[in-house]
Amino acid sequence: MLLLSPLEQFQILSLIPIKIFNFDFSITNALLVNIIALLCFSGTIYLFSSNKNCFNQSSFFFIPNPWQVVFESIYEVVSQLVFDLISVGSEKYFPFLTIIFSFILFNNLIGLVPYSFTITSHLIITFTLSFSIFIGLNIICYQRHGIHMFSLFLPANTTFFLALLLVPIEFVSYIAKPISLGVRLFINLMAGHSLLKVIVGFAWSMLLLEGLQAFSFLIPLFILTLLMGLELGVALIQTYVFITLTCIYLNESEVLH
Repeated sequence: MLLLSPLEQFQILSLIPIKIFNFDFSITNALLVNIIALLCFSGTIYLFSSNKNCFNQSSFFFIPNPWQVVFESIYEVVSQLVFDLISVGSEKYFPFLTIIFSFILFNNLIGLVPYSFTITSHLIITFTLSFSIFIGLNIICYQRHGIHMFSLFLPANTTFFLALLLVPIEFVSYIAKPISLGVRLFINLMAGHSLLKVIVGFAWSMLLLEGLQAFSFLIPLFILTLLMGLELGVALIQTYVFITLTCIYLNESEVLH
């Protein structure tokens, strides 16, 4: 049935129903994947971020092992983005952005595992991230600049009559930031996973054919292999784009331009 309905893979299912006083605290597939991502992230950090891990062995080496290369690469990518794009107070945002980057990246990659669940393909998750960041940006901007934060909606050296036109446009574009930030992540992952499921359905249908026609399933299988590589790239790129835009918005809040 899942092969016949590509969108069914995004359905949130209750695995362990738990209801207390008409409140639903059920364990769902979305929560399970979030827990797995948290355990993976916490476990790898515990094993590779201390001088001595749980095996009483050194965690980091002068010649890095493959796991160490992965974490150093994440650290370098986020640190380069933060220090290049945020001109004021970039150090204080680095831990927060590293956590957001790791959360999106781990969930994107877990979603590529067959029969798993893609958290970031749901608007409620991506909008929660983007609007939470947007609220924080406004709080930071108001704390640093007070009433002058509204200069974001009025470009410098603008005449009165031109301001009547530009201020509504700037305000709409400013409000659209969290929407575009959340929708971009959601739509790319949902579209890619839906396409993968459609190709799997074609391959399965061709495999059920009789005779030599059954070997025609190799064509969609080859396409599916290419698309898996493409989806891996999308998972990495969308994580990078989300953090890049967040850094740009943080810089605007700090310097008002």
